[in-house]
Amino acid sequence: LQLQASGGGLVQPGGSLRLSCAASGFTLDYYGIGWFRQAPGKEREWVSFFASRDGRTRYADSVKGRFTISRDNAKNTVYLQMRSLKPEDTAVYFCAADGSLHASTYWYMDKNEYGYWGQGTLVTVSS
Repeated sequence: LQLQASGGGLVQPGGSLRLSCAASGFTLDYYGIGWFRQAPGKEREWVSFFASRDGRTRYADSVKGRFTISRDNAKNTVYLQMRSLKPEDTAVYFCAADGSLHASTYWYMDKNEYGYWGQGTLVTVSS
């Protein structure tokens, strides 16, 4: 069971990037998928969430209105479309997935609730 994150790179402020998280060895049909990011010297923070069971999406306040999470069922891939990027969005971005039951309604914001992680992809927003 693997997750492969890709799509990072260098972009100017105000630009856009699309990150991909491709799953192999399992289908994402019954999984919740989260995107997290970790800037140098900072804790890993939650960015966005997609619930495959019902299509719910959630966003951190810092990215709401600028980032969009979506899923391509045929490709078993989740995307994070990032627009109006800011220097403070610079970080290594990670995707994660979990299919188990959770006690908390907001479990998806907790990195410790995810069982599967992809490797990170670096996003640098700089002029």
